[in-house]
Amino acid sequence: MNKFDVNCIANVVFAALTLLLLAVPVQADWLCDGDPLSIRRISGAVDISGLPDGIPNSAAGTLPGDGILINWRGVTLQLPRTNNAGTPSYTDGRWWWRAEDPDRPEFKERRGGITVYACEPVA
Repeated sequence: MNKFDVNCIANVVFAALTLLLLAVPVQADWLCDGDPLSIRRISGAVDISGLPDGIPNSAAGTLPGDGILINWRGVTLQLPRTNNAGTPSYTDGRWWWRAEDPDRPEFKERRGGITVYACEPVA
């Protein structure tokens, strides 16, 4: 087996595992615009070594570089945390999420105009 074969096999295995993970049903946290939505936090690569006062702008257990995965309507959105002050918010420029009020999180889409999706907790 040469190096090319090993890389091809590794890529196929990685793709198969990724497809399996995407097929796992996710527990919904909210209903947004009538459809189940779930959030999973992901940690970014932040190295605090050498910072005597820690990392500025850490809030609600998140740090700059962290993000979230939103599962909604059959798609998964990966949104990085913004560096805005206050309650952590997440955006990729098109989608925006913030849960200042966990019972009524803000979920918006910018595409021409701004569409606001009403979200409520799953009962």
